[in-house]
Amino acid sequence: MGKIAAGLQQALEDRERDGARGGVTGRTLAAGPGWWVDDMLCTHGPGDRPFEERHAGACIAMVVAGAFAYRSDPGRALLTPGSLLLGNDGRCFECGHVHGAGDRCLSFHFESDYFARVARDAGFRSPVFPHVRVPPVRHIAPLVARACAGATDAADVAWDELAIELATATWRALAQDPAPAAVAAPPGAMHRVAQLAREIDAAPDALHSVASLAAQAALSDFHFLRLFRAATGVTPHQYVLRSRLRAASLKLVDSAQKIVDVAFDAGFNDVSNFNHAFRGEFGMSPRAWRAKGRDARRKARSA
Repeated sequence: MGKIAAGLQQALEDRERDGARGGVTGRTLAAGPGWWVDDMLCTHGPGDRPFEERHAGACIAMVVAGAFAYRSDPGRALLTPGSLLLGNDGRCFECGHVHGAGDRCLSFHFESDYFARVARDAGFRSPVFPHVRVPPVRHIAPLVARACAGATDAADVAWDELAIELATATWRALAQDPAPAAVAAPPGAMHRVAQLAREIDAAPDALHSVASLAAQAALSDFHFLRLFRAATGVTPHQYVLRSRLRAASLKLVDSAQKIVDVAFDAGFNDVSNFNHAFRGEFGMSPRAWRAKGRDARRKARSA
């Protein structure tokens, strides 16, 4: 289990031990003129009633552990690790954990004037999000990995640059991949899909196939594929692959394991396939990613 997920698991265990109610705790990782980044840890579960909140500024929150249902003016969606929660300034929203307890998000907040200026400078006419989620797509993955490194290891992350890159990548993703049409689901099927998404993230190295996942969800392969894509925004294969690569990217920097062992531990049976997939996801080789991450960590510790 990575440090991000381990932090959430510890908070959930503490809540269970103390018999406490679910809650949300946060710490500010970085801030600058017009923006700030919070590490938000939520221990709400199925027994806790969702409540309405209001976004203070535009929000792009990276989901890095757990899963939850999110609702705001543009719609509703299931948020899973690697996806982005989108919130418009001043709009009400609600998060629910009917599918399982806990989540952790790295939330980038922007003041309205600053956010509108960034949107305009990046060539986008409106800073208002038309949807509530960006699914865990490829070009978001390196940004999530960089933010996770900064949150857990105090790596030398240029948070101001990352905030601008994230905003630009979010608008680009919305322009390229609009939200999929809703898919009718049998009673309880969406809950089973959400539980399976949690299981994949907990053990990305396990053998996951459409047939095995569909059997666990009590659905046909065809209906499971359609429902999983509608629920998460990506296919089961893409979700498993992205979960494995995300786990490997953190382990490369956190551990001294050989790259081949990191690949096998992440669920890859062939190191050449791992290298190819990693380069496609993060734009560099695993070796280069490790060197860059460790260099950032050294700079942070010597600062």
